[in-house]
Amino acid sequence: METVKGFRDITGSEAEIREEVKKLLVETFKRYGYESVETPIIEQEEFVKKSGDANDEAISDVYTLKDRGERKLALRYEFTFQLKRLMVNKKLPYKRYQIGEVFRDEPTTSGKQRYRQFTQCDADIVSSTIKDEADLFGLVCEVLDKLGIKYEVSINTRKLLNEILDQYKIDDKTKPYVLREIDKLDKFPESEVVKNLKTMKAQDVLKTLNGNESTFKIFKSYTDIIELKKLCDIYGIKFKFSPTLARGLSYYNGTVFEIKTLDKDFKETICAGGAYLVNGIQSFGVSFGLDRLCSLVDEKTFDKVKSKIMVISIGQEKEAINLVKKLREKGNRVELMYDKVSKALDYSNSKKFDKVIFVGEEEVKKKKFKIKDMVSGKEIWKSEKDLMK
Repeated sequence: METVKGFRDITGSEAEIREEVKKLLVETFKRYGYESVETPIIEQEEFVKKSGDANDEAISDVYTLKDRGERKLALRYEFTFQLKRLMVNKKLPYKRYQIGEVFRDEPTTSGKQRYRQFTQCDADIVSSTIKDEADLFGLVCEVLDKLGIKYEVSINTRKLLNEILDQYKIDDKTKPYVLREIDKLDKFPESEVVKNLKTMKAQDVLKTLNGNESTFKIFKSYTDIIELKKLCDIYGIKFKFSPTLARGLSYYNGTVFEIKTLDKDFKETICAGGAYLVNGIQSFGVSFGLDRLCSLVDEKTFDKVKSKIMVISIGQEKEAINLVKKLREKGNRVELMYDKVSKALDYSNSKKFDKVIFVGEEEVKKKKFKIKDMVSGKEIWKSEKDLMK
C-alpha cells in the first residue's frame, strides 16, 4: 500500500538522523533562551488565510477541510501566524521555538526534497531589535557548524526594496507582485523576470538592484545592513548582501535572509526567515526545514555519540540481561537477541552494529565475554570490568 502523493514514511537511519538533529536544535534553542510551545495542526480556515496575502503562494496552497458540523477548517501551513494567539498576555520580549509538522498542497518534486507534509523547526523573538537578529544568526550558524554543513548566508531588507520601488513610483498594490518577480532572479532566467516586470512597468528597478554597493548608500534603510554586518562580524558570521532577495511571504517588513548549502549537488534553501509584525510588535524569526537539513547530514556525524552493541544470549538469559542493563546505563545503544547466533549476526550486520558480545556457557565460566568487531571481523575476549570502561 503506497502513501498519498507528497507524503512518506520515515524509517531506519533516516529517522535516527532526524531525531539526533532535532535534539541538537532543541538543546541550542534552549541555550539561547527560547521556550518550547506546541500548537494545533488544525485551525479555523479564516484564521489561517487571514494570516497572509491571498496571493502568497503558501496561502494559496493551504489544505482545507470541513468537520461534521460543516465548519471550515485548515491544516497549518507554518507556525508564525499562530503567534498572534500565543502572544496574548506574554511578557516582552517573548522568545519561543517550535518543531512540528506543517502541510502545503503544492506540486511535489521528491528529487528536490519537496513534500506536502514536512517538519519545520522555528525560533522567533517578539519585540526584536537588530541586535536580536544578529544573536539569532549566531544560533543558526552554530547549528549548521555542528552538523558539518558548508553554507552561505544571504541577507537583504524589505525596507530597502520598498525604498527602491518608491523611487520608481511603483504603487502599493503592485509592489507585492514586483517583489515576487524580483525574488525569482536567482531561480529563473533574467529575461523571463524582465518580461514579467515589463507588464507592470517596473523593469527599470533592475538598474538599481544590479548596481554596486555605492548604489545603495543613498537609501536610508541601507544603514540597517551596515549595522547588522558589524554585529555579525562580532559573532564571526559572514553574509552576502543580496539586493534582489525578497522572500515569498508578504508579511516581511525588515531584514530577510536565506541560507543555502555550498554542496554542488544540492542548491536548495535549508534555512530562511526575516522580520515581521505580530499584533503590531516588531518580531524576527528563523525556520529550518528538517527534511532538507537532514539530507545534508552525514550519518557518521552522530556515530561518536554512542556505541551500537548487539548482545547474543546463548542459553544464559540472566547474565545477558544483567550485562545489557549495565551497558545501557553507560549510554550505549544495546539490543538483545537469543540463541539463534547466525540469525542474530545477520541482523547485526544489516543494522550496522559496531560489535557483537556473546554470552554463553563458556563466557560465564571464564567470566569474560567474546566480542566480535563487526567492521574488522576480529574477535577478542574482555572482562565485564573492561567492557564498562
